[in-house]
Amino acid sequence: QVQLVESGGGLVQPGGSLRLSCAASGSIFNAETMAWYRQAPGNQRELVASIDRLGYTNYADSVKGRFTISRDNAKNTVYLQMNSLKPEDTGVYYCNADLYSERRLLQNYWGQGTQVTVSS
Repeated sequence: QVQLVESGGGLVQPGGSLRLSCAASGSIFNAETMAWYRQAPGNQRELVASIDRLGYTNYADSVKGRFTISRDNAKNTVYLQMNSLKPEDTGVYYCNADLYSERRLLQNYWGQGTQVTVSS
């Protein structure tokens, strides 16, 4: 069974940093585009950052210069380094990935979400 397992959320003060990790596990051939989304209470889920297999990245304007997405293709893992955190960064962060199974079927998967709270 293929799944995405996230870790690294928590409570941090404004200006602080957190690093999120998301590992794809199961019968995976490889991962294509991997991304982080977030959803604040009462808001729609929004794209935070994405990275393709070659390392090309895309960021929401609100996080440019503060967040960095990276990946380890050998481990099918994506990371989100979040610096200079603001209260408006608070929300549930979800990992998303396009994964090829060992049978070469491409499917999109979501992680279970990890809470990030930025508050003093």
